[in-house]
Amino acid sequence: MIITNYMRDEHRHCDELFVTAEKSVIDGDFQKAEEDFLLFADDTLKHFKKEEESLFPTFENITGDTEGPTRVMRFEHEQVRGLMGKMAKAVENAKKDDYLSLAESMMILLQQHNMKEEQMLYTMCDRMMPPEVKEETLSKMKEIEL
Repeated sequence: MIITNYMRDEHRHCDELFVTAEKSVIDGDFQKAEEDFLLFADDTLKHFKKEEESLFPTFENITGDTEGPTRVMRFEHEQVRGLMGKMAKAVENAKKDDYLSLAESMMILLQQHNMKEEQMLYTMCDRMMPPEVKEETLSKMKEIEL
């Protein structure tokens, strides 16, 4: 469960940052909201980078499958990135209603995405990867920066 636990903890951390940013928008403090949103976006994008540059390629090499779950996850990452761009613009322009509407879509997308990763992909990684590969992959992911 080494991969599952590590990545699930990152999901929870990003969820907390998302909630903090949304609260700042609700409070109308757009200077703080911009800072909070940037933290959420940076940590989420760093998480995606860990998956896309280390975890997914390792999984694909072991399984020989590049058209399965990792393809779906990459597509959803692109959807999240698109929403992030729109949300950043809403924060920058102090558009509370726009941000909150986009945040609702983002929350649904991330919840579904994270559930698929945690219940399927990460579990498959932990089951299929030899212990030394899991350790090596985890070490590589911990070194990745934005």
